Amino acid sequence: MARAREMMAGAQSTSGDVALRCDPDDAEVYLDGVLQGLCSDYSGSPRGLTLGTGLHQIEVKKRGYWPYTTYYEPSGARARLTIQLRSSESVPGGSTP
Repeated sequence: MARAREMMAGAQSTSGDVALRCDPDDAEVYLDGVLQGLCSDYSGSPRGLTLGTGLHQIEVKKRGYWPYTTYYEPSGARARLTIQLRSSESVPGGSTP
């Protein structure tokens, strides 16, 4: 019975990692509100952003760009996330005053 409980707990507690590809690649990466480093640090070669069990908030920010936020729950496999930040200084279809 104890072995069955261990196996069930292991099946429910899945961790994983996310390989990030960002433009610009020097954008800052936050995991659950805590700065982890630059996006280029987690390109998947040699490592990705390691996630523990449960749902996590991943945010990518750089001054002069709109931030990107997503939520991810790891499945045990490596995931790849491609992010292209948009400049906050340009207005599409308009001119700057």
